[in-house]
Amino acid sequence: MAVFRGTLLGLVVVTLVVSATLSAPHLDGFNFGSGGSQTDDLFPQFYQSSCPQVNDIVISVLQRAIEKNPRVAAFLIRLHFHDCFAQGCDASVLLDNSTTIISEKGAKPNVNSLRGFEVIDEMKAKLEEACPLTVSCADIVALAARGSTVLSGGPDWVLPLGRRDSKTASFESSNRDIPAPLPNLSALITAFERQGLDETDLVALSGGHTIGFAKCSFVRQTRKSVCPRRGGDSTPAPLDFVSPTRFDNSYFKLILGGHGLLPSDQVLLTGNRRQAAELVKTYAANESLFFQQFAKSMVKMGNISPLTGFEGQVRKNCRRVN
Repeated sequence: MAVFRGTLLGLVVVTLVVSATLSAPHLDGFNFGSGGSQTDDLFPQFYQSSCPQVNDIVISVLQRAIEKNPRVAAFLIRLHFHDCFAQGCDASVLLDNSTTIISEKGAKPNVNSLRGFEVIDEMKAKLEEACPLTVSCADIVALAARGSTVLSGGPDWVLPLGRRDSKTASFESSNRDIPAPLPNLSALITAFERQGLDETDLVALSGGHTIGFAKCSFVRQTRKSVCPRRGGDSTPAPLDFVSPTRFDNSYFKLILGGHGLLPSDQVLLTGNRRQAAELVKTYAANESLFFQQFAKSMVKMGNISPLTGFEGQVRKNCRRVN
């Protein structure tokens, strides 16, 4: 907690830094990366005229939420990942069950584990007060993931905006396309390639596990010092026990020492893929390189099949279609 308190001391400065990412001078020389899902319909200044305070509102809500519960940062990074991997980055994961919607929240990768919805609700409510029917839920999720990374000590990035919200959800896609945390590196790479991401993106984005927790029911063997031998299945165990609330490269250092929490973490080193193993070693040795690639890979992931233009809608309430 001492590390996190130290992070909070700089929140005012961080807020200014994050807000500045929407300004034109910050765009010079930035390479958005390449990927099969990149679109020219998204651009950082999308809300410059219609809702220039969008990022300030998101960060204001986010600061309070993280102060109350430091785990919120990891919740929101994971929420963005699970949204994008099922039907694209369209906020479909936020939709509740209805007469026409089978919610993705009930899919196996999400049920009883995906969190942060109430924080997104608060952001949306405040944005509706300031800029009615302007900022999409999909963009709020992307902004919240970036803000969570920065407020936890991680990298900043220029975030393309302009996503619209889906009118549908895909329970089937959530079950099929969100990769399971299993020790099968080839399957993980294939799951990422289906989304236009590559092996480098897999390793870099896995580094998001540097913050957050997992239930002991999944990690009892790798976190014996935290998890009871019997019972306590819901007890949270830190993914990174060195600095669980600070975004850094200790995740990769732990993997090198054989202390990866999830089977899908340790297999990055032991899965007989030279590139993945070399990237683990590189990021363990050089935090700056990890931060650079994580930022690029987050932009690339955020470009997976967005709805733009007149597609979809801008929901008034993120939990249901208009």
